[in-house]
Formats: sequence, structure tokens, C-alpha cells
Amino acid sequence: EVQLVESGGGLVQAGGSLRLSCAASGFTFENYAIGWFRQAPGKEREGVSCISNSDGSTYYADSVKGRFTISSDNAKNTVYLQMNSLKPEDTAVYYCAAVPWGSIVGSSWLISTPTNFGSWGQGTQVTVSS
Repeated sequence: EVQLVESGGGLVQAGGSLRLSCAASGFTFENYAIGWFRQAPGKEREGVSCISNSDGSTYYADSVKGRFTISSDNAKNTVYLQMNSLKPEDTAVYYCAAVPWGSIVGSSWLISTPTNFGSWGQGTQVTVSS
């Protein structure tokens, strides 16, 4: 059974940092891509970042490029999202999700549609105060 468990959310002031973790189990980690999504109240779920566990290729949405960094520890079956220079508009529930996929080079479309990912965590709240 695929399981994804997020942690690391919380309340932080604008300009601060948080690191989210996504612990995965129940599948061959190296054969999957892991995406981070977020959903603010009244808004659609949007893709934030994605990493391929097979070759380490990454993707970032323009809204977070240069501020967020995604990384993967294949030995721990865990993906991290380091979020720096946080803004109030980053406030949302953050979810990690998994899809069987290799390299994501040239596959930015993958994260544009959340339904491309079949397995989801329960989410973790990130609140950025101004």
C-alpha cells in the first residue's frame, strides 16, 4: 500500500523558512516522481515542485522558483521541500503526491494537473503571517 506522510508545516513570519518532509512507503521509491502541491482556501490545488527519484531532475513553478528547493533522500525514502523567503501568499495546505515516472526533464506538464498523481498524503498546513 502506497503511503505518503507530510510533516514540517507551521506558522512562520514573512521572510522566514520552513522545511517540509514527505516520508514514503509501500512502493519502489526510485521508480517514482514526487510532487509537492498546495491548496489555499477557495483556490484550486496547484503544483509547486516535483522531483524524479530516478535521476534527480526537478521542476519548480514560477511562483516559487529561487525560493523553494526540492530534494530527495533515496536511502530514507523521503522528499524534502525547503521553503525560504516565505510570503503570505504561500499560505496553504501543502500535499505531497507520487506517480510512477522516470526523468521529468521536459515533463513540466506532469505537475500541471494534480490528477496525474495517483497517491497523496494527508497534507500539512503552512501559514505565513505578514
